Parts: sequence; C-alpha cells; structure tokens
Amino acid sequence: MVAKINRGVSLYGAVIYNQRKVDEATARIIAGNRMITDLTGNPHNVMQQTLWAFESYLAANRNTEKPVLHISLNPSVDDRLTDGQFAELAREYMQKMGYGDQPYIVYLHEDIDRRHVHIVSTCVKENGEKISDAYEWNRSMKACRELENRFGLKPVADKRNELLEPY
Repeated sequence: MVAKINRGVSLYGAVIYNQRKVDEATARIIAGNRMITDLTGNPHNVMQQTLWAFESYLAANRNTEKPVLHISLNPSVDDRLTDGQFAELAREYMQKMGYGDQPYIVYLHEDIDRRHVHIVSTCVKENGEKISDAYEWNRSMKACRELENRFGLKPVADKRNELLEPY
C-alpha cells in the first residue's frame, strides 16, 4: 500500500474535490471522526457540516502555513477490501500517524481501476497545537507495512513504480 500525504491551506479545496467525486458517483463517504452526520443526504449540508467540523481546529492556530491534510491510501489493484475494511484501514492509519483524535472524513474513490481512500483532516489540534510532522514519511511507511500485514494486503514490491501511478 502506498500513502500519499498532501498538506494545503484550503480545507474547502480538499473537501470540494472529494465532494465533486461523490456528486459524479465515483466516490462516497464511508467514515468520519468527530464529524456531524447529515441524515438528509443533502450534498450542501454535507459540505457545510464538514467545514464546520474543522472550524474550531483551524481557528485555534492561524500561524500554521498548511494546516489541511489530504491523504490518499492506495492498496494494490489486486487487493479486495470491503467498505468497512477500508474505513478501518483509514482509522488505524490515522491513529498510527497521530491524527486519531482529529476530525477527519474518509472518501472511498472508485474513479480509477484501483479502489482507494482519501482522508481530509487537519494537523492542528483543538487547543491550537500543531501535530508534529517530524519523520512523517518514515512513520507513514512503517504504518503502511503494518497495515499491509494486518489486512493481508499485497506488499508493494517496488515503491518507485507505485509512486508513479495516478492517485
């Protein structure tokens, strides 16, 4: 499995990217943490409630240059996971990376041959403290290997080739 971590300034940009995929029926929301749930299914409400869930976190620290996380977890095309397994994979990844108590929303994407998830979150805690990104790449690689074992995923033989594939 390959994880790709992007940091940005626009929560709206990360959420609208994923919501457009939902609107096109190539993605759907499968999980969330510290999120408000909209039972009506109204896309506008989902967007608004998602943005509200992050508001206090982002307002607590306006000095962090790139407070928004947009992570994709990309198992092999040969791996077959249920929606529930994808949700658990995302939850465990966020926990291992130190973001388990943060608000986040998990989108399952089916817009390419390989099903994968996108996670939108923030690296700012509610008290304004920035979550450290020290050695993030190494921690992410370790988490991916552990999750490959835990979920019986195909190990990535050559990470360089997988990193060149579109996500």
